Order: sequence, then C-alpha cells, then structure tokens
Amino acid sequence: MKRLKDFRYTFYACYAGYFVQAIINNFLPLLFLTFRESFGLDHGEISLLIVINFGVQLFVDLISTTFVDRLGYGKCVIFAHVFACLGLTGLGIFPFILDPYTGIILSVTVYAIGSGLIEVIISPIVEACPGERKSAQMSLLHSFYCWGQMLVVLLSTLYFVIFGTASWRYLSFIWALVPLINCIFFTLVPIPPVLAKGESPGIKGLLKTKLFYVFALIMLCSGASEIAMSQWASFFAESGLRVSKTVGDLLGPCLFAVLMGTARVGYAKISDRVSLEKVMSLCGIFCMLCYLVSALSPVPLISLAGCAMCGLFVGIMWPATFSLAAEKIPTGGTVLFALLALFGDLGCSSGPAFVGKISEAFGEDVSKGLLFASLFPLLLVVGLYLQRRITNKENVKSD
Repeated sequence: MKRLKDFRYTFYACYAGYFVQAIINNFLPLLFLTFRESFGLDHGEISLLIVINFGVQLFVDLISTTFVDRLGYGKCVIFAHVFACLGLTGLGIFPFILDPYTGIILSVTVYAIGSGLIEVIISPIVEACPGERKSAQMSLLHSFYCWGQMLVVLLSTLYFVIFGTASWRYLSFIWALVPLINCIFFTLVPIPPVLAKGESPGIKGLLKTKLFYVFALIMLCSGASEIAMSQWASFFAESGLRVSKTVGDLLGPCLFAVLMGTARVGYAKISDRVSLEKVMSLCGIFCMLCYLVSALSPVPLISLAGCAMCGLFVGIMWPATFSLAAEKIPTGGTVLFALLALFGDLGCSSGPAFVGKISEAFGEDVSKGLLFASLFPLLLVVGLYLQRRITNKENVKSD
C-alpha cells in the first residue's frame, strides 16, 4: 500500500486513536448490569474491573518512559492498537471459555495496555506534527475522545435495540475492527520525530516543588470527577432510576459525552481569552452540584439531567489542568506531563472504585456512591485555591 506523506493524515489517525480509547473506556460500562444478571457479578467485582482498566493504564504511563524512546513512537502506536484489538476480541471469547470473571479481567488487562500506550503516545505525536495553534489542536484531539464516547453509546444502544443485550459478545468483535483498521492506517501515515522541549528539573526536582503536589491533586480530582460519573451513569440509570436501558444510555452517558466534547471544543476557542483558574473553579462548583442533583433528586429525569450536565463541567478539567500546570511550572517539561497523566489515571481508577465501594456499603445504592463522589470536584476547587495562594506567595518573594 502507498504511504501517505501529508501530516494531515497523521492528525486523522491520532483522532481515531482517541476514538479507540473511548471504546475501551466506555463500552464495558454499558454491560455492567448485563454482567451482573448473566454472570452474577456484584458491585465490588464490577468496581474491580474499572480499577484494573485504569490501574493498568496508570502502570503503562509509569513505565513507558523506559521503552517508548528506544522502540520509537511509530512502533509503539502500532503495538497500542494491536493490544486494543486483541483485548476487545478477547472480551467476546474469554468469558465463554474460561471462568467468566477471569475472562473479563484478562480482556480488560490486555486492552488497557493498548489504551495506556495510546494516552502516552498520541499527544506527543500531535504536538510534534508541523503546524500552528498547537493548543487548539490538542483540545480538538481530546474532544475526539468525547465524540467517540458518544458514538460508542449511540451505536451500542442501537445494536442492543435490534439484536438484544444477550448478543453483546458479537458487538465486541465489531468494535475490535476499529483499532485493527487504525493500526493499518498508522503504518501508512508519517510519524514526526518526537523531541523533548525545554529543560526539566526531573522527577526529583518536581517532588521538591509545592505546586506539583497541588496540580497532582487537581489532576487526580479531574480524572475522578469525569470517570466516576461516566462509568456509573448507565448502571445508575437502569438499576437506581428504573428507566429503560435505551433511555438511560441516551440521556445519561451519551448526553454526558456530547456536552463534554462541546466544552472541550469551546475551550479550544476561548482558552487564550479567559482566566483558566476562574473557569475551572466555576466548573468544579457546578460539577459538584450536578453530582448532588443526580444523587438526591426524586425525579428520574432530573437525576439523568444531572448526570448529563456533569459532562459540560468536567470537560475542560483535564486539558485545562495541563495548560495551567505548564504555565505555573514552565520548567516542568515532559516529566511534568507524564506525572500529571499518571495522577489523572489514578483518579480515573480510584473515583469509580470509590463510588462502587460506597454503593456496596449502603446496600447496592449507587445514588449514595454518587453523593459521596461530589467530594472530588470540591477538592479540585480547594486545590485551585491552594495553587493561587502558593503562586501569589512566590510572586511576592520574587518581587
């Protein structure tokens, strides 16, 4: 096949890479209730699946610096898609030839390796591609995760309406085609050399910086605020609000993804004209209110609206934290971004697990888990306040 020379196609492949990550993180939660009914899984076992997914991604974030530069970004992005394809394919096979729960865990572990590599590799590739307005490109890139989440929910819901949830394993095979096709696409597009920019104090230097710990907290809360809701919204709608799976998925996680993507595209347009600290603080406050509405409202549609609106306010948290950290710690370099991604994944893993454990403690009541999860956006706001205090003190000292 003829190789493509235009970097525009590299952008397209990277966008599709984030779509693959959206499949990995959002397809399985649509099956939580199905797994409980078919395989007898409880809240604790379901929570562990989320922990394994993001825990493996976190581990890959941690060790990737030891091999990515040596192997090269081109080879690693291919490996990422191979693991994603194998894991999604295995999801439709392993639970039926092994112990079901063991089979699901094995599948999740394999595709989480692919997702972790995608997170580490795709953004630097986009950053290294020639072109201007890199911040806008990065925000657009992250928005494709949201559009991917929306399509995963929409198309999966359509499939379940037509074929029924009992045939979910075949949908897993269909979704596995996406990383397979994009893997082939990546072999045809140009991969730019990815170079580290600027001097970095290294891990030891960052660990001596107070601001780093504050941004680590903010990043952890960003991941937890986003994923705790997106992972449990479908289950909460079906089991807690007693609405149909179709209505629950469309008005819960699907609308959540649409609003989150809209927020990220909007952020790309106005990021250079607004105070990120103020916008993030407001988003944290409104995100907390959305959690409270979802958990406490006696009206199912209002609870679903709270789930969906949460997407609008968590949308900018992740990319804005990167931007704000780069501004306040300008010498952080690639080490800063790698560690922030690690803490973000830690939040993605611990947030949903926290919801699951609280729900289990209150008799399988997911609304109680979401109620306590409102602490995550609250802590984010506290972190932003601490960041301002530390920055102001350092500015006074420098004067």
